[in-house]
Amino acid sequence: MEEKKEYAFNGTTLNGFIMLFVALAMTFGSIGIGIWAGVEEVFAMVTIAVVVFIASFFVWGGFLMLEPNEARVLLFFGKYKGTFTKTGYFWVNPFLTSKKLSLRARNLDAEPIKVNDKTGNPVMIGLMLVWKLKDTYKAMFEIDSQTIAGDPAKNGQVVGTNVAGVMKAFENFVKIQSDAALREVAGKYAYDDDTENSNAITLRDGGNEINQQLEAKLDERLSMAGIEVVEARINYLAYAPEIAAVMLRRQQASAIITAREKIVEGAVSMVKMALDKLSADGVVTLDDDKKAAMVSNLMVVLCGDDSAQPVVNTGVN
Repeated sequence: MEEKKEYAFNGTTLNGFIMLFVALAMTFGSIGIGIWAGVEEVFAMVTIAVVVFIASFFVWGGFLMLEPNEARVLLFFGKYKGTFTKTGYFWVNPFLTSKKLSLRARNLDAEPIKVNDKTGNPVMIGLMLVWKLKDTYKAMFEIDSQTIAGDPAKNGQVVGTNVAGVMKAFENFVKIQSDAALREVAGKYAYDDDTENSNAITLRDGGNEINQQLEAKLDERLSMAGIEVVEARINYLAYAPEIAAVMLRRQQASAIITAREKIVEGAVSMVKMALDKLSADGVVTLDDDKKAAMVSNLMVVLCGDDSAQPVVNTGVN
């Protein structure tokens, strides 16, 4: 099992509202004491007031507020000190720097891409993916989630604590890896007919098994970034435009053959029933030549595409 590098922050954590009162008291109290000491010319108190006022700035830098399914990765001069996930308003060591992340589930509706299936036919295939962050350490430090990717105008821009920018970098990473996983899975199966193995699973009828393999491949690729795949499934499948018309005719031909087989099977059954009924009821006695002619006529009528045109024999030459 892969080692989990994330751990909970276990440093000093204080109630944010209490520390807010302390910070306000230090700021305005030092200002008031400084003014009073300046008027009364008590220089020792002025010095203390200045020190307290400067210290209040450090206190103001330690506040954290988290909503449900959010997290803060805390660093102490570059060293990872844990992940803070408690919901609410808190105060921590002001020398800690934090990077905010969202742990909420996100959707990816990937645009269909062109791939070659097992038989070499180009197909258009797309997927729908639901994912979320599972390991914040890997997410922040195993991949380059600190810069905005995919936009030349913003390439290399540090996003810092901007949660939207960090998550945008993750979305770009997930999109690229999902395309690679989709190509790998799609290349193992034929679209709808495997000429080498008629019983093989195909992309069109694979259903849950194809989706499970796709999910496994995505898990394998995204685990390095601490990303968990909640659900993955193919949501678009079609032949590429350059062969779509040919494949449509192939499918139509296959459907016509199947329909003809069913029609012939039914016609043979009806002809047999007619001959048996005529013989059993004694309506007419037919020799082999007449039976053959009757079978031929009935098969033409029952299997033909056009309506039969009856010819009445009146016995007049």
